[in-house]
Amino acid sequence: MTKLQLNKEINKEIQRDRSYFYQCSKIFKRVIWRGIGFILPPRCAITGDIVINDGEIQPKAWAELEFISDPQCRICGTPFDFKIDMDMECPSCLKNPPKYSKARAPLIYNDASRLIVLKFMQLHHSFMPWVMRAGHGLIKECDLVVPVPLHRFRLLKRRYNQAAIMARYISRKSGKPWFYNLLVRKVSTKTQGKMSFEERQKNVRDAFQVQQDGQKLIDGKTVLLVDDVMTTGATINECTKALLQAGAAKVYVLTIAKVVKR
Repeated sequence: MTKLQLNKEINKEIQRDRSYFYQCSKIFKRVIWRGIGFILPPRCAITGDIVINDGEIQPKAWAELEFISDPQCRICGTPFDFKIDMDMECPSCLKNPPKYSKARAPLIYNDASRLIVLKFMQLHHSFMPWVMRAGHGLIKECDLVVPVPLHRFRLLKRRYNQAAIMARYISRKSGKPWFYNLLVRKVSTKTQGKMSFEERQKNVRDAFQVQQDGQKLIDGKTVLLVDDVMTTGATINECTKALLQAGAAKVYVLTIAKVVKR
């Protein structure tokens, strides 16, 4: 046996050993996770009932979720309570046209969808297909995906940006590029939970900007802006303004849920 042949045989043995240990490690991990699942079974984030797999939602919890379907406002995606024969705009968009071209969300924001957003890291693999379906047309037409940014201090406190995780998921599933730091929040704004629409507008005014290097990436492009919840739209409008000023042709918006005034 030549030296070359000997080396080939040795490499084959090494590969076999690696494959054996890899299979053993997979089995070991599976056993460990099953043991953990037996002691601490996964639970539905909405009802608290035991489910088969992590991230699943109990069937009875579906009754508490309000899904948005047609007919809806052709711009902001607010659902209509009556049938229409053509694209229409809601009173809000007619009175104060938003800066973005179109927005969509799969869910109306209520107590159930609020829990989904709060349990984001546990459930995003379950609800992101809903987001992809609601935004199918927007994703198809966009050139790139950009998340609504967090200020660095808030990011350090929260440890992750929900919008960025959504943008990465959309990019992986659609093949469209996503850019984490293209849009930045230059001002650390106050929490807007209890603010009025006017207060929110003032709070986020000129709070966002596009990185100088990013202007070349969005010049003349259609940008898909991603966030978790659209409430009054003040933050989304300011982000859109920054993208349009930097050269974007138009901006689409995709969120998990949308606040709808009854």
